[in-house]
Amino acid sequence: MTTTTIARLAGLALTAGIAASVATSPAAAQKKPEMEKCYGVAKAGQNDCAAGPGTSCAGTSTRDYQGDAWKLVAKGSCAKISTPKGKGSLTPIER
Repeated sequence: MTTTTIARLAGLALTAGIAASVATSPAAAQKKPEMEKCYGVAKAGQNDCAAGPGTSCAGTSTRDYQGDAWKLVAKGSCAKISTPKGKGSLTPIER
């Protein structure tokens, strides 16, 4: 190998090392907030996953505030969310 090739490889190794240390920095290691499923608060097509019979996953709810469609929200905030159809619920609701 030439001196130039060795220098380039050393530079790449240094760059990879810096990138790895940034990825494991305290900011990256911060704990994500706890989340919970909140039913009846998603707009049509904006639910996070399964919305009852006839739906498969995210984005498949067919109407606003569908009672069996949920969104992930910060833990403890679901019951505080108001919609034109009522408050959010931690369990599926009849709508």
